[in-house]
Amino acid sequence: MRLPTFQLFAAAVAIWGTTWLAITFQLGRVPPEASVTWRFGLAALVAAGICRARGDTLRFPARVHRLLALLGLFMFCLGYLAVYHAETYLVSGLVAVGYSASPLVNMAVSRLALGTRAHGPVALGGLLGVVGIALVFWPELGRMEAGRGALVGAALTAAGVVASAVGNAFAARLDGMGVNVWQKMAWGMAYGSAGCALAALFSGQPLAFDWTPAYVASLLYLAILGSIGAFGAFLTLLQRVGAARAGYVGVMTPIVALAVSGVFERFDWRPLTFAGVAVAVAGNVVVLRSR
Repeated sequence: MRLPTFQLFAAAVAIWGTTWLAITFQLGRVPPEASVTWRFGLAALVAAGICRARGDTLRFPARVHRLLALLGLFMFCLGYLAVYHAETYLVSGLVAVGYSASPLVNMAVSRLALGTRAHGPVALGGLLGVVGIALVFWPELGRMEAGRGALVGAALTAAGVVASAVGNAFAARLDGMGVNVWQKMAWGMAYGSAGCALAALFSGQPLAFDWTPAYVASLLYLAILGSIGAFGAFLTLLQRVGAARAGYVGVMTPIVALAVSGVFERFDWRPLTFAGVAVAVAGNVVVLRSR
């Protein structure tokens, strides 16, 4: 069944908006390299099963596998290692602030890698989104003490945004080679999981596992819904509307994360919070209504 573009956008935002909280249950006794390995290893198996059920081949020539490996390395390995490590230095809301720059970064990477022309309304919408999210989190940014940890967390967040944008460019190139969303997910997540396992090996981190209910439940949620469900929606959206518009998921996701934080972490909504949400939603409308 072909879902409307709006439903794909809403699904990606709703699911990813709750994964910021779920990731916090992954941090602690298990190194981020191990958690990301298990997450995308399990997700790759599920995606491969979906390919088999759909009758999609998983056999590709070497030139396609090179792009699939690069997709996995940037989107599912480097991008998520940066996020998990960033959340050990910063609260998840501040990491979400960095991802509000996704539309602009995606636009820049698409321009450099694919020659995609930058459209004025998309750029304007992206800027509105960044301003809106900055207003939402301004009190937290104002209270953040300057220090090495904050700088490292900010640098990791920026690295994650750039890595995801580069991964989007490889996904777009694979579209032109006839590789569908589920095939990209199956191989990309497998390569990403393998990359994280190698990162654990070379950094001396154990591939540990935590059998507590909180860790197992969060892992299943992140692997099935947070990876298969959300990435299936996002990569389909990427295929339909392009990297710059699809990247606006990164602007709206922190707003959902903020609402979840308000329920589970008692986030205090202030006048700037409401103003920022209004500005970000306005930017969202500008992007989605532009041709």
